Amino acid sequence: MGAKKRPFYRVVVADSRAPRDGRFIEIIGHYNPIVDPVELVVDKEKAQDWLKKGAQPSDTVKRLFKQVGVIA
Repeated sequence: MGAKKRPFYRVVVADSRAPRDGRFIEIIGHYNPIVDPVELVVDKEKAQDWLKKGAQPSDTVKRLFKQVGVIA
């Protein structure tokens, strides 16, 4: 998502067998690194629920989750 030279990312839950930019199960937040301060919105309840169900966050999403306090 976003535009040329203006990135904007959705934080999603996706099946590992789906393509990176393909189908996803649920949007649980978004990340906009361009604005100052950086805009990071994550639905903590949904994120924790998916982690309890066994979802594996990527390294980048794990770092973002630590910033908002989803994981310690």
